[in-house]
Amino acid sequence: MARPELPLPQLHAFVVLAEKLHFGHAAAHLGIAQPPLSQQIRRLEDKVGHALFSRELGRVTLTPAGRELLPAARRALTDLADGLAAARAVGSGQAGRLRIGFAASLALTVLPGLLRTFGQRFPGVHLDIREMTTAPQITALHDKTIDIGLLREPPAVEAELGFRTVLREPFVAVLPATHPLAAQRTVQLAQLADSPFVLLPRAAGPQLHDQITGLCTAAGFTPQIVQHAVEWQTVCALVETGLGVSLAPASIRRIRLKGVAFRRIEPSTARTRVAVAWLKNDQNPLVKHLLATVSQDPPDRPATRRHDLTKHY
Repeated sequence: MARPELPLPQLHAFVVLAEKLHFGHAAAHLGIAQPPLSQQIRRLEDKVGHALFSRELGRVTLTPAGRELLPAARRALTDLADGLAAARAVGSGQAGRLRIGFAASLALTVLPGLLRTFGQRFPGVHLDIREMTTAPQITALHDKTIDIGLLREPPAVEAELGFRTVLREPFVAVLPATHPLAAQRTVQLAQLADSPFVLLPRAAGPQLHDQITGLCTAAGFTPQIVQHAVEWQTVCALVETGLGVSLAPASIRRIRLKGVAFRRIEPSTARTRVAVAWLKNDQNPLVKHLLATVSQDPPDRPATRRHDLTKHY
């Protein structure tokens, strides 16, 4: 980048003098004596190679060269002031862009409240929201294409990433409304042994997939998976067609489909963990503000404080 030809103090002095058209008044405005002001203007004129002011008959007026330079000088000073203000806002975490990856099902739980609270506290920050499952979020955090992840069942070992739990949800059985077990209030997991299953692919979220299949194994059977779907809404839609049953986080019951029944399961102790994830060495102040918001916002409290996810399904 080329070194700027015109020092900013000289440019500032030129603009003030062009507005005052009086050396004494301009010097007073700048808080300097008149001789130093005259010296700055002479140096600037030497740089330009032409007189910028006419000093005839006791009057100060702009020359054609001065009139040509004035708009550019004003723009340069304004752009610099705006740039400094923007840099300070970004540096303090009051402005900028925060890229957030989120699992689709979290739009039914913690995401809306978190974004609303963060937006109220930091209105100058642009939130770039990207829907993706857990495994792609982990990759995106390492690749620095997102700054924050909101995911289910984070990996057990990730030395470079930090995780903070924001919610723990029970599981529900997702059944076609015509399924015989839909007539029951509670489903024993072992009762699903003979039903085909629709599940997320393991690659989309290995820990969650293994947790669900592990619940089945603990109940004495290996689930017969006949179809995979990346999003829970698609899982529910496929269940509605009668293709199979599923196990899903309790918040999925908010997907309203007439042909789908959500039922409690027994044993009922299993929980799926929702966590916020970030690179531990990320110095972005927006990441710190988001983590502080998670700590202060109600979604970080036990689920029963906001909405009891074990009722009404």
